[in-house]
This record gives sequence, C-alpha cells and structure tokens, in this order.
Amino acid sequence: MEQQKQDIITRMNDRYMRMSKGHKAIATYISDHYEEAVFMTAAKLGETVGVSESTVVRFAAGLGYEGYPEFQKALEEWVRSKFNSVQKMGAKYGKSTQAEILHSVLRADMEKIQDTIVNLDAAAFEAAVDAILDAGTIYLVGVRSCEPLADFLYFYLNMIRGNIVLVKTTSVTEMFEQMIRIGEQDAVIGISFPRYSMRTLKAMEFANDRNAKVITITDSIHSPMNLYSSCNLLARSDMVSIVDSLVAPLSVINALVVALCMRQPETVKENLETLENVWNNYQVYLNDEINFIEEEPMLHYPLMKKEGMDL
Repeated sequence: MEQQKQDIITRMNDRYMRMSKGHKAIATYISDHYEEAVFMTAAKLGETVGVSESTVVRFAAGLGYEGYPEFQKALEEWVRSKFNSVQKMGAKYGKSTQAEILHSVLRADMEKIQDTIVNLDAAAFEAAVDAILDAGTIYLVGVRSCEPLADFLYFYLNMIRGNIVLVKTTSVTEMFEQMIRIGEQDAVIGISFPRYSMRTLKAMEFANDRNAKVITITDSIHSPMNLYSSCNLLARSDMVSIVDSLVAPLSVINALVVALCMRQPETVKENLETLENVWNNYQVYLNDEINFIEEEPMLHYPLMKKEGMDL
C-alpha cells in the first residue's frame, strides 16, 4: 500500500543506491530528461541510455510496476502533475491582489526559515565548517534551480580560502572529468532540492567512492542526497508556485560563510585587503563610484596622462 502511494521519482530515489550500473543510468536519464523519456518506448529509452530493452523492462519491474506500460503511465501522471503547477498557482492566487501575493509569499518564506532553525542539526553545521576549512580542494555541485546557490557559495568561499572548484556542466561525464582529482583530502558540497538532480547525486557518489568528505544542503532526512554524505544541512524548500523557494537554503549558506569568516578572521581580512588593492589598481569599480551630480563622469577622462601627450 505504501509503495502505491509513492510517485515514480520517489521510487527511483529510494532505490537508487541499490541499483545496478545500468539501472542507475536509466534513473539518471529519466530524472534529468523526463519531458523526453515520457514519450519513449522501452526500446528507444534503452537505445538512448545505452542499455538493452530488457534492462529497461527489468528496471520498471524493480520499481514495483507490472511492466513497462504501467511504468510509462506512472511517468505520464507525474509529468502531468508538474505541468499542472501553473493551474494550481492560478487557483491559489487568481483572485488575490498583488500586495496579498507579496505578503503570502513572504510569510511562507518566513515559515520555512523558522522550520529550518528548528530542524537544522547544529553538530552537522559545525562539522561542515570544519570540513570546509580542513579540505585541500572543495568542489561545489548545484544544477538547475540550485545553480545560483552554488554560484553564491563559490563567490564567498573563494574570498575566504583558495582551491574552490565550481562544477558547471550539463553532463554527468563532464562532471566526473572536472572532479577526476578529488581524493580523501578534499570535500564536495552538493546542493539539491526536489526535483532532486541525479547528476548531483552521482557526483556525490563519486566523491564518496574516492573517500572525500561529502556535505549536502538539501530539504529533509528523506532526501536521496543524504545517501553519500556525512554532513546533512537541512533547509526547508517548497514550491510556492512554479518556482522553488530557496530562501531558507540561502540563509543556511549565509550562516556557513559567516561561521567560516569567524573561524579565521585574519586570513579573510588579508584576502579582502588584497582584493581591495586589486580593485583600486585596476579600477574594477570605476563606474560604480562615479558621482554624476557633483563631477563630470570620469569615463570622459583618459586613464593616464603624460606631460605633452594624452594616453
């Protein structure tokens, strides 16, 4: 009965760690390309993934479906539910004023932050800070809607310490190429929320196999991202409408950055002073610092002048 209540993606996530190599490849493809997979026959799906048709049929059976047709129907229902999100949003907010929508969304985000405060494990947070400081190289993985979170964390970690690798790719193969040197002295931070990314999960599995420290930022103890991680930072994230609310995860990342700065303030201060000197020397923020009211725009002035000639 419990299995019948699970949607197809949840079934794949729950069984992923125990799957064979071929079945993992199928699960990864369906998770990342469900829009195309929903229209594929078993033979076509197998050809696309690089496995046999019989392997696809066994994959469906392994998830508890009587055959591939039942599996495909379940996938169709799941995709349809995702595409109905716009209709659900209209039913919820259709008669609301713009101000009411603003207040409703902000209140929902406040609730998510409060829930994160209650449920985040302080010991896991401290362990994550230690792992980030001790690691030789840190790899950051976040795809789809989580990519901005990974970008944000990369920007500030790069100011705090060196050897940060932001894994940016649309291919699992390319991910492995960028992480090929990861080892037990390194750490990976994987960020993923529903719909969980199989690419991120595979990257974390790879890091775990290499005995690297694995840290995850995800939404619950039931997330498949926890399969390979030793530090689970849980931040609530729900769909407000057709988009994911990532306010609570961003707050957790902010807390990580602040905690890291407090652990080695002298290093951070030195790095920031170096950056400030570089910005000033190369006039990185020239345009931002122009006062257009009191003085003529500096862009009209040559950057250097020598006696008798303008450069």
